[in-house]
Amino acid sequence: MTRPPDTLAVKGRRDSLLIIVDPDASMGQVLADLLARLDGTPDFFRGARLILDVGPRALVAEDLDQLLTILTRYDVTLSALLTADAATRQLAQDRGLATTLRVPRPTRRIRATADEQDTRCVVIKRTLRSGQVVQHPGHVIVVGDVNPGAEVLAGGDVFIWGRLRGVVHAGAAGDEGAIVCALELAPAQLRIANLAARTPEERPCPARPEIARVEDAGIVVETWGGE
Repeated sequence: MTRPPDTLAVKGRRDSLLIIVDPDASMGQVLADLLARLDGTPDFFRGARLILDVGPRALVAEDLDQLLTILTRYDVTLSALLTADAATRQLAQDRGLATTLRVPRPTRRIRATADEQDTRCVVIKRTLRSGQVVQHPGHVIVVGDVNPGAEVLAGGDVFIWGRLRGVVHAGAAGDEGAIVCALELAPAQLRIANLAARTPEERPCPARPEIARVEDAGIVVETWGGE
């Protein structure tokens, strides 16, 4: 799968996706890149609530209409438009869009029952090589290696039955309860929700499989299934 241009930065939030637009890109390029992302992984975005941060750029009604048309086609809801331009802010508000982010109150995490848990899962039975990207809104299992230059982006947990040396992002929609497990955990970059970590260059090869999870606002790695 060809990676889309880097005019759009996608970040997971607890209940939505935040897309930050490159301020130097033209609006035509932004819309084209957004369409490429949606068309490339429609299942990942389908049903999502989207927050778009356009920074200082000014949008006209035609820009916003094209944006909403594209998102509607892929069943994506634009819930907020963040902008530093006063006219664009007024345009968004006239369309019923929020123009600020509400900070959610802290909530106690409750363990879901078996009936409530999202059981959507994709199994990849091959090694992922450089340039290959897997995106899925649920859990991802890779029976094989994830080589340097390959990426796995999951809304849920990520299990690698092999060596993880590429980039992995679990809980991409903001789920800090997501985990990453691998027989050899040595990623170029590891993300869980909005937290990120890198493997130290001098880190020795682990003798046993490992699991990465969020603890005390940071990512910790420990032996998988051991003490």
